[in-house]
Amino acid sequence: MALPGRPFNKPGGPGGFNRGRFAPRREAEHRINHFIRVPQVRLVGDNVEIGVYSTQEALKIAQQQQLDLVEISPNADPPVCKVIDYNKFLYDKKKKEKEMKAKAKVSEVKEIRFTPNTDDHDFDFKSRHAEGFLKDGNKVKAYVQFKGRAIQFKERGELLLLKFAERLQEIGQPEALPKLEGKRMFIMLAPKGKKKKEKEVEQPQQ
Repeated sequence: MALPGRPFNKPGGPGGFNRGRFAPRREAEHRINHFIRVPQVRLVGDNVEIGVYSTQEALKIAQQQQLDLVEISPNADPPVCKVIDYNKFLYDKKKKEKEMKAKAKVSEVKEIRFTPNTDDHDFDFKSRHAEGFLKDGNKVKAYVQFKGRAIQFKERGELLLLKFAERLQEIGQPEALPKLEGKRMFIMLAPKGKKKKEKEVEQPQQ
């Protein structure tokens, strides 16, 4: 039952072109329709004659096409407006931003731990993991952990890390030679960019 003194508002509210869309709000990213307060605008868009119009005339053109008048360059003189479907414009914009965010993956540093006595099976297993990390665009920090008197085998650790770098040389580039810090010797590998293997074929000029 409707409450007294609380009038029902249809979806879309005032200010739109009666197409059932939400009413534009002042905190919106762009000024649209009746929130564009300047006396005249430069109109662009599909199916419109580009030029300077009074704002009221531009609104009428947008209304005739059942579209919105959207201010896209408020600092221009006069401001530039476009006749578009604003809801679709926002949807496409969000979709594009989401796709760009998904592509802009942040590179991480993945660690691979060895010991001076790492056997061949464990070495192969961890090398395959490192290969996957590099292919995903991440850096790999491989290190040999020396415990107690095992530090006397640091040459063995260095050879192991060099072997590791050689194993991944097709997809990983060492940033420096193995380095000893405390009881750890490590090497950092960065993913290699894909090399262009295609050779340009010169064609005779005609």
